[in-house]
Amino acid sequence: MRVGVSKDEANEVFLGLLRVQKLLVAAKHSAPRLEDGVDVTAYPVLFVVAGAGTVRISELAATLHNDVSTVSRQVSSLVTSGLLEKSADPSDGRASVISLTDTGREALGRIQDGRAAWFQGLLSHWDGPATAEFVTRLRELADALDANLRARGATTPPMPFDSTRDQKQKED
Repeated sequence: MRVGVSKDEANEVFLGLLRVQKLLVAAKHSAPRLEDGVDVTAYPVLFVVAGAGTVRISELAATLHNDVSTVSRQVSSLVTSGLLEKSADPSDGRASVISLTDTGREALGRIQDGRAAWFQGLLSHWDGPATAEFVTRLRELADALDANLRARGATTPPMPFDSTRDQKQKED
C-alpha cells in the first residue's frame, strides 16, 4: 500500500486549491448579499469575534492574518453599523476590546444561514458521506499547513473554525 502522494498528485491538489481560492475571491463580488451594509470582506471579522467573545483589534488582525489598519477600518464600519461594540479592556484600560452586539449576533446568524444555503446549492450533487470526507480532508490539510507554518516560526492563532482549536486551548 502506497503512503503519501506523488509530486503530480500534490501539484493537482495545489492547482485545485488555487482555482478554488481564485473563484472564492471572484465570488465575493457576485455572491448573494447576505446583510445590507456589511461588506463581505468583513464577515471573517464577525466570525472571529463571535468565537472569541471579546478580542483586541491587534489579536483579531493576527488571527485573520491581516494588517491591523485594515481590520481597524472593518471594525469601525461594523461598530458604526451597530454590529460590534468597543469597550475598555478589563486587563488594560488603555486598550479596547471588540464584541458582538445583539444586532451583530442576529446579523451573523442571517449571514451564516445565507452562506449555508448558498453552499448547499453549490454542493447539491454531493452526498453526506462525501461531504464529511471532504471536510475531514480539508481540516487535515489546514492542520498540516498550520503545523508547517509553526515549524518555520510563524504565529498562527487559532480561528473559531480551526479544528485544532480545542486541542491548542487544552495545551495552554
